[in-house]
Amino acid sequence: MKCQMVIKNIFSFFLFFAVFFNSCSKTNNASYPDAQIELALGTVCIINLYAGGKDTVYSSIFSRIQEIDRTMSVHKSEFQHMFDEATSLQPAASSLVSGIAAINEQAGIKPVKVRSDIIDVLEKALYYAELSDGAFDPTVGPLVNLWGIGTDDERLPSENEIDETLKLVNWRDVIINREESTVFLQREGMAIDLGAIAKGYAADEAVRIAREAGVRSGVIDLGGNISVIGLRTDKGATRHWRIGVQDPLSDRGGYVGVLIVSDTNVVTSGVYERYFLQDGKRYHHIFSTETGYPVDNGLLSVTIVTEESIVADALSTVVFALGLERGKALVDASPGVEAVFILNDKSIIITDGLKNIFSFESDEYTLVSLQ
Repeated sequence: MKCQMVIKNIFSFFLFFAVFFNSCSKTNNASYPDAQIELALGTVCIINLYAGGKDTVYSSIFSRIQEIDRTMSVHKSEFQHMFDEATSLQPAASSLVSGIAAINEQAGIKPVKVRSDIIDVLEKALYYAELSDGAFDPTVGPLVNLWGIGTDDERLPSENEIDETLKLVNWRDVIINREESTVFLQREGMAIDLGAIAKGYAADEAVRIAREAGVRSGVIDLGGNISVIGLRTDKGATRHWRIGVQDPLSDRGGYVGVLIVSDTNVVTSGVYERYFLQDGKRYHHIFSTETGYPVDNGLLSVTIVTEESIVADALSTVVFALGLERGKALVDASPGVEAVFILNDKSIIITDGLKNIFSFESDEYTLVSLQ
């Protein structure tokens, strides 16, 4: 199953580049630096910097991504990563500040001192938790662990297990002390999981580093979280990027349409990312904080397009969890945010701001609205 997760993330890379390369000549592509790839944040991270990309820039970006992985991963504290690095004769991180894993370990026991960027991301997550009335909740960790989707331990829990676990999911029980730089989970057994927002933050950091280094054109793909910088060059002319919107029912990287964009971020959440099948039913990784089961509201996927990847990352999950009616209302009320909704009946709805930049390209689906 872990191998399947990596394969799905690789598909997101080929989905974008298949659309991109189909619109470019081989001559121009050959003049671009090769994409550099690393595993981080539980996914495949691919970066390709065209105008202004240098080895030192790639190195700085991946170092920052790995740093975010060390501190915001739910699996290891920074101390554990430092030990791993030391035993591999790699330079250890200079900070002795703990990360999300340490917060979870000390749940119900004591506050944990953390880096300021962890607090920044956690506060953003809590903002979306409040905005969505808890449909998005960074304390969903116990539920994620119970189901184990995407791991060797994935299973369908009992009703009693789900009910007991839901008692540990409540974003209001996260106590942040900015002055002391601490985070405290009020009840033992609680656990933070930033999987629905950390990649977005990492992508924004990657874009920041690239821009500060003078990069004028590039693509950053963190497991399907796509950030594009500037425009691309094709046969001496500058053109917009073409980003495919994944067909959520295809395991082969097919797409239902193409977004034609520049200087933006595109993030999708859906039933196809991580899941298992049991008795013919698909159980995916986006959970309802009311029922404890995977969200089942008629949506297959939601794609968010906006200027900040952290916003796109969080909102893709928020909107998917809220469903079409409430989710679309939230998008419509959010300046600079657009969305593509793909429904179970294979219909597609896009928000008004995408009508001139979304190219519908599917015989299997129906574009039913431009409102």
